[in-house]
Amino acid sequence: MNKYRKDFPFFKAIDEKNSEENRDLIYFDTAATAQRPFIVLNAMTHFYATENANPLRGLYSLSERATMAYENARKTVATFINAKRQEEIVFTRNASESLNLVAYSWGLNNLKAGDEICVTIMEHHSNIVPWQMVCQKTGAKLVFLECDKETGIISDQEIESKITPRTKIVSVVHVSNVLGVTNPVKKLGAAAHAVGAIFIVDGAQSTPHMKVDVQDIDADFFAMSAHKLCGPMGIGALYGKYELLEKMDPFLRGGEMIEYVTREKATWAEVPHKFEAGTVSAGDAVGMAAAIRYIQSIGLENIEEHDRELAERMLAGIKNIPHVNIIGPTDASKRCGIITFTIDGVHPHDIATLLSEEHIAIRAGHHCAQPLGQYLGQTATARASLYFYNTEEEVDVFLKKLSHLREWSGFKD
Repeated sequence: MNKYRKDFPFFKAIDEKNSEENRDLIYFDTAATAQRPFIVLNAMTHFYATENANPLRGLYSLSERATMAYENARKTVATFINAKRQEEIVFTRNASESLNLVAYSWGLNNLKAGDEICVTIMEHHSNIVPWQMVCQKTGAKLVFLECDKETGIISDQEIESKITPRTKIVSVVHVSNVLGVTNPVKKLGAAAHAVGAIFIVDGAQSTPHMKVDVQDIDADFFAMSAHKLCGPMGIGALYGKYELLEKMDPFLRGGEMIEYVTREKATWAEVPHKFEAGTVSAGDAVGMAAAIRYIQSIGLENIEEHDRELAERMLAGIKNIPHVNIIGPTDASKRCGIITFTIDGVHPHDIATLLSEEHIAIRAGHHCAQPLGQYLGQTATARASLYFYNTEEEVDVFLKKLSHLREWSGFKD
């Protein structure tokens, strides 16, 4: 898999020793954002250099080409996650906006006092805060599915006891950005539908690492971001079943999302355009599509295998370092390339700072998942996240540096 590093200007500069700014940097923060290959950057440049016009509005050929590029990107996303039709893909700024769209357009209009929204304790704030807002405005109640603190597994008993006839929404993360575990989305979706609830999946961390089939999952809505799968920042997508999208009011209102406007009222454009107000981010959509095609050319099964092999190597090494504590499952096949840990006596912020001085980039903090940290008794943790462009040699350097952190922090053991 190391051959793919040359496809990235970031890694090419590092590997060829011509990046003074990064100086042999080891990048272990893909769970926050992935690096971008030349093919994505070139696709966006090509669009703005040769096809730049406002899509969907002009009747001249350049605008028609821009529209075609934008709609072809939508088709690429739909195929990538196996949507039934491309109109079920709504372009948003990111997964967070996708979840907010559902909260505002579906949640506020369909919930009432006494209803319940069920999420997991391991959710990113983006899949908690919008539902807290819905509960505050409608009188509904937010219910948390708790996981085993060591394995991250949500038990069948927990699902059966928390998803009840009062449940109207079940919204869950596919892959935890802290524990790295993959939740049983088909089982959770079946439980949601059995009580008449809609089922929403946050796929921000899953789509870069595994094959996703929204029809097989039977998700009613599915959120994803481009920047975590080697695409540009500032664009994501919401998949929604067409019949649900048709019944929903738009989240944002303005230009392009209308059908007709009078002084008194407006009617909306067809799905998905009624959810895409204003000038769309066409260049970013083209970049997202290019990233998806690039990921598909590598093969998600190859990416998944490589992630697991690197995670196994890292976990095995960490287990041999005294005073380093793994948070979550110790089985690499359950981690999706995300390794979260603490070191006795060393604050996670200090771990990240010391490793940064050794040219290793990791994440430290609550990872936008504070309820999970409170549940686990951890105010902050350190996180190394791996992807197909990382190498065994980088893992070995990381482990060597990690073994010295307590010593560098003044401990003599």
